[in-house]
Amino acid sequence: MTADKTIVHLLRHGEVHNPEGVLYGRLPGYRLSEDGVLMAKAAARWFAERDVTAVFSSPMQRALETAAPLADALDVPVTVDDRLIEADNHFEGMTFGVGSGSLKRPEHWRYLVNPVRPSWGEPYKEIAARMKAAVIRARDTASGHEAVCVSHQLPVWILRLRAEHRRLWHHPAKRQCDLASVTSLAFEGSRLVEVSYHEPAAGIAKGPSVAGA
Repeated sequence: MTADKTIVHLLRHGEVHNPEGVLYGRLPGYRLSEDGVLMAKAAARWFAERDVTAVFSSPMQRALETAAPLADALDVPVTVDDRLIEADNHFEGMTFGVGSGSLKRPEHWRYLVNPVRPSWGEPYKEIAARMKAAVIRARDTASGHEAVCVSHQLPVWILRLRAEHRRLWHHPAKRQCDLASVTSLAFEGSRLVEVSYHEPAAGIAKGPSVAGA
């Protein structure tokens, strides 16, 4: 890697133990599942031969547990950055959907009126701004090397949309940000020159997907 080239990798955490299928969001106490632990170890192996000199993480338990084997393998401490946290969401702690889910209750309908902002949670523009700031910190800290930021599906995807100059509102099913996936931003100096995507944990069994994880 040239002296002025830096790569910031955005690692989504592994699968979470969530047998109730709730939107856990920023709720405490949600740990990695057994497969999630395997995913974190697979990601650590993927990074083992790379020039990573800094590791940052969301403060959520599932992110810290994903960062741990990576930090151990590289002998790099984990620095918590609150800007990497999951997006705020009105439906946190609920099951989402019709039938027995929260959507059958009229008091929640007003939170669904504006998918562009979105009306049910933290505005996409605010997510993009805080994630960009976290990436700049990581880039500057690891200047000339590589950094890893462990975060969550929606914040990572929103940052990628912003980096690629695409609209921020989207359908959750269209996100390319699988469990323990890596979205990499390559910089020359302060200029973003490449966005790439990798799935080091591909092939490890996954449970039911929960949006906003």
